[in-house]
Amino acid sequence: MTTKTITIMEDAYKILSNMKYKNESFSEVIRRMGGEKGDIMRFAGSWKHLSSKEVEERKNAISKLRRESTKELFRRIEGLKK
Repeated sequence: MTTKTITIMEDAYKILSNMKYKNESFSEVIRRMGGEKGDIMRFAGSWKHLSSKEVEERKNAISKLRRESTKELFRRIEGLKK
């Protein structure tokens, strides 16, 4: 496997480091964050067996997770500014 050395600014390093899981390499972080996205169409119809109420509950849960993850991201960014 070939390796490359890159230079990044300190703030970019801190952001990347904060995204890194305990036993994950920086290469794995970059692949995870910038890798090719899957085809969303593979999920088409996956909720067709759910009732309208269940669909709404799942949508609400997803919205809540998105809000919480956005808050966490901003919290981490603010921590880097200190």
